[in-house]
Amino acid sequence: REEKDEDSQLIYRIERPVYNETLIQAQLLKRKEDTTTNCQKLAEKFQCSSEKAKAAALSFMPILSWLPSYPVKKYLFSDVVSGLSTGVVQLPQGLAYAMLAAVPPVYGLYSSFYPVLLYTFFGTSRHISVGTFAVISLMIGGVAVREAPDSMFMNINATGSNASDAINVELRDKSRVQVAVMVTTLAGLIQIVLGLLRFGFVAIYLTEPLVRGFTTAASMHVVISQLKYLLGVETQRYSGFLSAIYSVKAVLSRITSTNIATFLLGLGCIIFLYVIKVLNERFKKKLPIPIPGEIIVVIVSTGISYGLSLSKEYKVHVVGNIPTGLRPPAAPNISLLPNLVTDSFAIAIVGFSMDVSLAKIFALKHGYSVDGNQELIALGLCNFISSFFQTFAVTCSMSRSLVQESTGGKTQIAGLLASLLVLVVVVAVGFVFEPLPQTALAAIIMVNLIGMFKQFRDIPSLWRTSKIELAIWVIAFIASVLLGLDYGLLVAVTFAILTVIYRTQSPKTSILGHVANTGLYCDVDEYEEAAEYEGIKIFHSNSSVYFANSDLYVNSLKEKTGLNPEHLQAARKAQKKRKEKTNSNRSSPLKICVKYTLIHVAEDQKNGQFGDRHGDSEEAVFLEPFSTVHSIILDWTSATFIDSVGAKAIRQVIKEYAAVDVRVVIAGCNRNLLAELDTLKFFTKDLTTDFLFPTVHDAVLHCQHSNSHPSVANLQDVASSLISLQC
Repeated sequence: REEKDEDSQLIYRIERPVYNETLIQAQLLKRKEDTTTNCQKLAEKFQCSSEKAKAAALSFMPILSWLPSYPVKKYLFSDVVSGLSTGVVQLPQGLAYAMLAAVPPVYGLYSSFYPVLLYTFFGTSRHISVGTFAVISLMIGGVAVREAPDSMFMNINATGSNASDAINVELRDKSRVQVAVMVTTLAGLIQIVLGLLRFGFVAIYLTEPLVRGFTTAASMHVVISQLKYLLGVETQRYSGFLSAIYSVKAVLSRITSTNIATFLLGLGCIIFLYVIKVLNERFKKKLPIPIPGEIIVVIVSTGISYGLSLSKEYKVHVVGNIPTGLRPPAAPNISLLPNLVTDSFAIAIVGFSMDVSLAKIFALKHGYSVDGNQELIALGLCNFISSFFQTFAVTCSMSRSLVQESTGGKTQIAGLLASLLVLVVVVAVGFVFEPLPQTALAAIIMVNLIGMFKQFRDIPSLWRTSKIELAIWVIAFIASVLLGLDYGLLVAVTFAILTVIYRTQSPKTSILGHVANTGLYCDVDEYEEAAEYEGIKIFHSNSSVYFANSDLYVNSLKEKTGLNPEHLQAARKAQKKRKEKTNSNRSSPLKICVKYTLIHVAEDQKNGQFGDRHGDSEEAVFLEPFSTVHSIILDWTSATFIDSVGAKAIRQVIKEYAAVDVRVVIAGCNRNLLAELDTLKFFTKDLTTDFLFPTVHDAVLHCQHSNSHPSVANLQDVASSLISLQC
């Protein structure tokens, strides 16, 4: 019953009997009878109707739900501006990230067109920009280099000191494109299958600290891989264990042969792009659209390269041939499949994790929802279908998504227009970018990673808030830097799962006390107001009980309550022996049988504590009660599941305490956990549902009412009378 007192504070008062689970099942709750058979459930599940067909179509192609009601006058201009701005950024990034994927630059343009076009029809996010992304491109490049290393394409008859002269670059690039395409096909297929199976939840295993540590490590790999382009030196590309260290060592060993023109041009591009990035950030509220620094660098550096003939006169490496037009569809090379399954799965999960995390951020900001499973299907279709047109795996890009959102993008139409801008370049003016220096693309890549390196700021923050999450971040970073992105991700996910096991194995346990005039029970060690009931110990653990922590749970119970059944049994046996010895010596003169210290012992045991006995107090042990604690309440409000090992441990501990006259009851057990206990045959003739209570307070009242132990005060009176006995 709700009431209001004089201060208008809500108060509720309830008067009811003390319930245990037996009474609840008999009087209060009755399970609904489910008369539906399994066949009927299956028939209903697969029953087709026009409503279900329409809902399935709208779910599979979200564009059908929003395009018919698209407000042209309200949204079109914003989407056009946003699409063109995003396309201007997407064009140079596509060229640059193709270098990370170890394929010719034109394939970056293909990957910036087909997937973006498809996402318009199947995606649910209105603001993310799908396309090439540094981390995924680097993972693709690592696989391509591993499966098609330079050593496989050496020209036997090559002469000269230039490393590129000794390699059949055309054949090598063709092989690496086949590897990248096959990985993309398989990654897309994995994403589609997971989406259809409603496995969108797999991304939760990539926690935020793990993803941030992993992407920071990936950024390190990206920067290291671009050093040779920035300096204009020829080195082998490494992949796998310690590839970052080998790459740095290779660049440093050739640093004396740095191409000065390449380095100065790249350094100038980095400085310019960084200044533009700072200006865009500082004046983002005043600028109608961000200054397109990347496209300015591409146009200016291309003009300088063409006008000064940097490739011929100064040996500056340029993009080279960019074929005009689109390639016809072609099937991937299936023979490469066996070696790429693990890599494809990692790329599929990482790509989806990036996509859905950013999509949810924008959805929350702008007040709409995204479907994680549909995003998985959409990204899978983008990768799978596009791979037949010679693209490599894609996901959303944070930098481009921020551009699309900040320039006023309202719907997926902005992404569609960005892809059409890339199409124009591919079909008509791709050849214009053939003189583009590779060092300019390296500068674009490096500057775009500044935001990633800011994630190092997470370390002091996590140190203050969560040491375990800090450990996940650090392990993800170190493992990914040293072992490579594929094995690093595996190690990071494994470690993150182990931390969950560690937390459940080492839960926080406490003894609860009642806060006067409330129904609250709190930790007596933490709150002064919480007081224990005499003779009752309330044990709380913030974890479930299962095979990994059942022993720890029982040990913590005995330690926190101060009651160890084995010690109590030993005390009982010792008392029995002393009584027998006393009875055998009745003919001898009587002595004082109880020491004065008995009262102090009883006071100590009032709190359930058993300290070491010293001196003459040992003679009085036969008068000590086994324990002033008569009941233990297990607070299971935090428990969510239990297994057979945990159930056996709890059953055994209840039996052990019953042997020393200490009652153990359970409180706060939820209905699902109760059903699991039934399934595990936890309840027996001796251990019935009478021991289960819906709340801690129900259990406390029951234990107080049914207590038949003498009080400590009575024990002290008995002790006082015995002290006076002399002969």
